[in-house]
Amino acid sequence: MANGVKIAVLDDYVHFAEGAADWASLPGAQIDFFYDTLLDQDALVKRLAPYEVLVTTRERTRFPRGVLERLPNLRLIAGTGGRQANVDMDAASELGIVVCITRGGPTRGNSTAELAWALVLGVTRHIAWEDRQMREGRWQTRLAEGLGGRMLGILGMGRLGTQIAKYGNFFDMDVIAWGPTLNAQRAAANGVEFVSWDELFSRSDVLSIHVPLTDMSRGWVTAREFGLMKESAFLVNTARGPIVDEAALLDALRNGRIAGAALDVYDVEPLPANHPLLSLDNVLLAPHLGYSTGGTLRNFFAESVKNVAAWMQGAPVNVLNEEVLSKRR
Repeated sequence: MANGVKIAVLDDYVHFAEGAADWASLPGAQIDFFYDTLLDQDALVKRLAPYEVLVTTRERTRFPRGVLERLPNLRLIAGTGGRQANVDMDAASELGIVVCITRGGPTRGNSTAELAWALVLGVTRHIAWEDRQMREGRWQTRLAEGLGGRMLGILGMGRLGTQIAKYGNFFDMDVIAWGPTLNAQRAAANGVEFVSWDELFSRSDVLSIHVPLTDMSRGWVTAREFGLMKESAFLVNTARGPIVDEAALLDALRNGRIAGAALDVYDVEPLPANHPLLSLDNVLLAPHLGYSTGGTLRNFFAESVKNVAAWMQGAPVNVLNEEVLSKRR
C-alpha cells in the first residue's frame, strides 16, 4: 500500500482520539480528526469524499448504501467494537470496502452495566431533578422509594443483563427476566426468575433493556407493553434506541402511563436540540455514555491503528466482511 493514505477519524466528541493511540506508526498517512457527527448525508459525503480510510467511533455516524455509493475513494472502514450496525454491510461488500472490527478491551468490561445502574439509581431517586431544584432555591420536591424489596425486570440476559442481575441482587431487589435465549435453569443459576414477556412488563418496578438491536428486536417495546407496566414503574434503556417505539415512550411519559425513564440511547444521535424528550421532567438523559470510558476508547483506537496498519501492508485483519477480500477496489 502506497504512502499518503488519507484517513479520517470520526465523531471524537471529547477530542480524545489523537492522544489515545500511536497514529505516527502509520507511515506517511494524512490523518484528520473530526469532533462532531453529520446527520445530513450530502454534508457527510462532501466531508468524507477525499478519504480512503475512515476510523469510526462505535456507531455514531451511519453509512447506508446511499452514502457508501457516493464515496468512490473509500477503501476501509476501521470500525470500533464487535458490531458495525451503522454500516450497510451488503453495500460495503458489493463496493469492495473492507470493514474491520476491534476485539478485546479493558480487563473488566463493565462500563455499560455500571452506567445502567447509575441510571437506575438516578431516575428512581430523582437525583438530576433535585439537583436542578436546589440550584433554583428549592429543597426536597419529590418523594422516592428505595430499591430494596422492589422488582427489577431485565429484558435480555446476556453478559450485560447478567451483570445487572447481580447488581439488583446486591441491592436486595427481586429480579425477573425474559430473553430470546434465556431459560429457567440459566436464570435460576443467576438468582433470577424466568418469566413470560407479559409478566416482565407487568411485574417490574424497574425494567432495564439489554438486547442488541436486530431485525427481531427493533420496535419490541410498544404502546401495548407500556400498557402492561405499573404507573409507578421506570424504564431504563442503555441498549439501542429503536428497540423502544419512541412515539409510544413519549406518550407513556407524557400521560403518566409510567413514572419515568432513564435513557442513554436514542433513535437519532446526537439527540436533536428540539427533541421532545428534552422538555419532559420525568426523564433522565445521558449522551450514549455506556461504553465511553477512557480505557475502552484507548483500546478502540489502539486496535484500530493496528487494523489500519495491517490493511496498508496488504494483509487486512479482523475483517467483518471477509467476502470482500476477493474483490477489493
